Parts: sequence; C-alpha cells; structure tokens
Amino acid sequence: MVAEKPSIIDASLLADEIALDETLDALDPLRHLRNQDDPSDHIVLVPTQPRSVQNQCISLTFPSPSPEGSVTAIQITLRLDASPGCGGMAWPAGEILSNYIALRGEQYCRGKTILELGSGTGLVGLVAGALGGHVWITDQAPLLGIMQDNVIANNLQSSVTVAELNWGEKVPSHIPCPDLILAADCVYYEPAFPLLVKTLSDLSEEGTDILFCYKKRRKADKRFFALLKKQFNWREVDDDPNRESYARAAISLLVLTKRTTIGCV
Repeated sequence: MVAEKPSIIDASLLADEIALDETLDALDPLRHLRNQDDPSDHIVLVPTQPRSVQNQCISLTFPSPSPEGSVTAIQITLRLDASPGCGGMAWPAGEILSNYIALRGEQYCRGKTILELGSGTGLVGLVAGALGGHVWITDQAPLLGIMQDNVIANNLQSSVTVAELNWGEKVPSHIPCPDLILAADCVYYEPAFPLLVKTLSDLSEEGTDILFCYKKRRKADKRFFALLKKQFNWREVDDDPNRESYARAAISLLVLTKRTTIGCV
C-alpha cells in the first residue's frame, strides 16, 4: 500500500476562512452560540432564540451543600428579554458556572466582594449573592434594567448591586476591588477581546480568584487567549463533578491567575 502524501495547509486559505467567519459573525453574532458549525453534532447547546422573546421568566435550581453536610437548593427566578441583545438570554456557560459555585457552598462566597463581568441577566452573580457574597453584577447600559429586575425578583437587593461597566474603560471609582471575579460566555465578539483582557487586569491582583467559563467556538478564540496569556496564567477546574459532561459540549471552566504584580486600579 502506498502511503498517502500528507496534506499541506495553504495559509491563504486559512486566512480566507477566518475572514469569512468574521463576516458571518457580523451578520449573525449568535451563530456560534447555537453550535451550528458541525451539522453532524446533535448536541444542541442553545436553541435558536427568536428576537421576539420578551419578559419571559424561568426558574433555575442549583444544589448547594451546607456546612452541616445537608444539601439545600438555591432557586433563582430569571427574567429573560432578547430585545437588548443576546445578553438578555440565559446561556449554558452561565448555568455551568452558577452550578459550580453553588456546589462549592456558602463558605466559598460568604463575606467576599464578588464581581461578575458581562452579567447579562445577572444569573451567576445572583447565585453568588444567594450564597452570602457582596456582589456587583455589571454590564453595558441596555442590560442594567433586566439585571435590576432580577435582583428584585430574587429579593437580593441587600447583597447584589447593579452597575454599568464597559470593558476597556476606566473602572468606575464606586466599584470595589473584588476578591472573586466571575465571567461566563464573555468570549464571543473578537473586537472586544483586548478590552476584556484590560478590564480583567484592571480589576485583579495576583491573589484575586477568577472563574472563567466559556464555550469554544472558532479559531479566532485563540487570539483571545494569546492576549490573555500576556497577563494571566490559567488551568482547568478539576473538582467539578459535571466537568466531563460539559467538556463534551466544548465548554471549559478555567481558573485565571494574574501574572503581574500590578494591583487593582
């Protein structure tokens, strides 16, 4: 049998493919979230969300062990609204990160200053608030209303604060340096990659805990991690009993650690 000649990847073809991806992303920013890249893959992570979804409510429950050894349930009521954009919907990475911090229990969040980036509906931060954290959920101005509604719906006004935070801009002085940063599904729009890395760096110190959950979607995501590695190290969370399940859906939960000695600004 004659061995097949190894194929040679044409760099120009690869560049064209990336350019095509970027053009298609501009036309439909949600296409990668719907896992349509491989028609043979029958795992549907996120169904197609019609833009007409407005003021719908869902209830999500997350098991959480108590210090006494029993298991309690954290129940979050979440209002969804696609009219401000994809941030007003619930996505798998947010539920995975919420479930993980709930499994870590109250002792993981209680008394800590916690900030969620790109909160959207505020789900992850609401769970952290229910676990006793002093939480700031942040996003752009169009999403502040839905986040505030969800804080009120879950009676978490005393522990969760809503604030506008635009990536890449100076962190407002009223937002404190967090002990823990949470981010779920923030890697989806390539022009925002350097802005997100800057904000992560501005908010963190070497000892800041950062949990970062994201869905692997395309080659361009490598550019984000190329930027990230200049200032952060990371490893995959290895103590989540659900890891094998969501890994099959190309979702990763990472712990980021800041490299530099520059503190929170």
